[in-house]
Amino acid sequence: MGERLKVFGLVAFLGFMAGVIADLTSEHVIPWLERVLPAFLNTRYILSGLAGACLTLALVSIWAYITGPSEPS
Repeated sequence: MGERLKVFGLVAFLGFMAGVIADLTSEHVIPWLERVLPAFLNTRYILSGLAGACLTLALVSIWAYITGPSEPS
């Protein structure tokens, strides 16, 4: 039961961090990208999709690094 609570805590923490990163991204990074990128990439849903993809890759990489390889019983 203790291991399960650790996993739930880790997932909750990663979810919290994802929310913080998403908020910071929507407030600072996306407006900056809209000014810097050319007009054809200036569509908000494309920028939001790219931010979501990067965030998901980062979180899955962190999760995979923290959990490490599983060894068969």
